[in-house]
Amino acid sequence: MIDLVTITGIKLDIDESTKKYVARKISRLDRYMPRHARDSVSAEVILKEVNRAHGNKYEAEVIVKLPGKTLVAKDSTMNILAAIDIVEAKLVSQLHRYKVAVSRRKKQGRILSRMTGSLSRSTKKS
Repeated sequence: MIDLVTITGIKLDIDESTKKYVARKISRLDRYMPRHARDSVSAEVILKEVNRAHGNKYEAEVIVKLPGKTLVAKDSTMNILAAIDIVEAKLVSQLHRYKVAVSRRKKQGRILSRMTGSLSRSTKKS
């Protein structure tokens, strides 16, 4: 679970139910992270009310700081909870790509270490 979640409202008073909803949605993202990143991850949530000519809109921006990478997702809709849901879906996609990239690097490292290990063993035999 992501322990460090900072929720900020700009031109918007955030009630307790919205804070709980945001914390639950963002904390749930840890299931998509690699195990090594779960301990050192932090998230910052910025909720804004944007007055536009065609009506009020709410904007949600989430910044997730992982080891070696910062993920950012942003969306604006007429409903603040819907914006949070859309941002969560965007972050799930980004986290999946991050996890695949990290696992590839680890696999490449293991393969290279096996190859160099076998090369050093073969040079010792001769």
